Amino acid sequence: MGATHLPSTEFDETAADDQLEAEAEAQLGSPAEPMVQLLAPDGTLGTDPVFSAYADRLDGEKLRGFYADMAKIRRFDVEATALQRQGQLALWVPLTGQEAAQIGSGRASQPQDYIFPTYREHGVALTRNVDLAELLRQFRGVSNGGWNPKDTNFHLYTLVLAAQTPHAVGYAMGIQRDQKAAAAVAADGAQDRPAEPKAAVMVYFGDGASSEGDVHESMVFAASYNAPVVFFCQNNHWAISVPSSVQTRIPLSNRAKGYGFPGIRVDGNDAIAVHAVTEWALEHAREGKGPVLIEAFTYRVGAHTTADDPTKYRESAEETLWRAKDPLDRLEKYLRAQGLADDAFFDQVKADGDELAAYVRKTTYDLETPDIRTAFANTYVEAHPLVAEELAWFEEYSAGFAETPEHNSAEPGSPDPDDAATGVAR
Repeated sequence: MGATHLPSTEFDETAADDQLEAEAEAQLGSPAEPMVQLLAPDGTLGTDPVFSAYADRLDGEKLRGFYADMAKIRRFDVEATALQRQGQLALWVPLTGQEAAQIGSGRASQPQDYIFPTYREHGVALTRNVDLAELLRQFRGVSNGGWNPKDTNFHLYTLVLAAQTPHAVGYAMGIQRDQKAAAAVAADGAQDRPAEPKAAVMVYFGDGASSEGDVHESMVFAASYNAPVVFFCQNNHWAISVPSSVQTRIPLSNRAKGYGFPGIRVDGNDAIAVHAVTEWALEHAREGKGPVLIEAFTYRVGAHTTADDPTKYRESAEETLWRAKDPLDRLEKYLRAQGLADDAFFDQVKADGDELAAYVRKTTYDLETPDIRTAFANTYVEAHPLVAEELAWFEEYSAGFAETPEHNSAEPGSPDPDDAATGVAR
């Protein structure tokens, strides 16, 4: 085959490598700062040529709602950590420090949008009206999930790193096809009912998970099929004990350019900026303009999980530095400075948080341990001979244990009630 007969590439004779990406870059411009920030740590509000317009939509009520949500989820986090330390939960995954990234982004979504979380998105769960006590069922080990995703469009937690990203892209491609089919039917005049609102998918993952192949494959598919999905990366600086500087040599948001869609780095401790950027990204996706990658630059103040000890791998000075950028403190400063909230408001927020904590604690204590036989029943939709055989073995095995007399149920070495009068200890 001669050179003149070689097939051309898909980019030959195109005006731009990616028209949608070019349009997005034209709208976003070349920011003077590498990271979008509207609310500074000292509580002063700045401007941005694109995202200030989104921030202007937020009135005092919504901003107070952001603060109340962040304070509530932080109080919930403290309570869940205490429950784990007291043996009521097998494990807990703290979120303290990441409240603005989660509340800001979650509140930017609409009811028809579908959310795929990892295992730390307790704040996002709050914004999607998930009963927070339901989150603890999985961490107590009494449920495979805890809530029905169909009720809130908030998927079950994913414990396998990045496994939710291909699920999210597939779901987004399904939304895309459903909307095209509905549009075709509407064009034929076959239905008179109003069109369903456009929807998008948002999927959360961390800086550590960004190194997983699932994320790369998901972004390839999302770009190839122009899927309506927003990738939301919470860069909290530590993938357990590995710093983000080892995970990547450039800002994670820059990776989007390699796939041909917009990437934005936002101050993840600034709830106003996070909300504005996420609102823009979801609108972009819903309107058929393709995926967006958001990198929320934040910090995990506490441990990766309650099984982790961060003092083994990072300096306390680093934590102190980030505590000065606390998302709740900066929003409180702004609300007070603008006369949008007073002491009565903050006192009520604290009381509401304590009330939530009491509810979560009582609900956790009241959870019953399910019968292990349900695990056999839920393996397949219909009865299966192998499972039946395994259940029969389990029943026989369990029957081999003698029942312990009630009066011998005390701890080894403790006095037998029958011997209490004589003072004899067994």
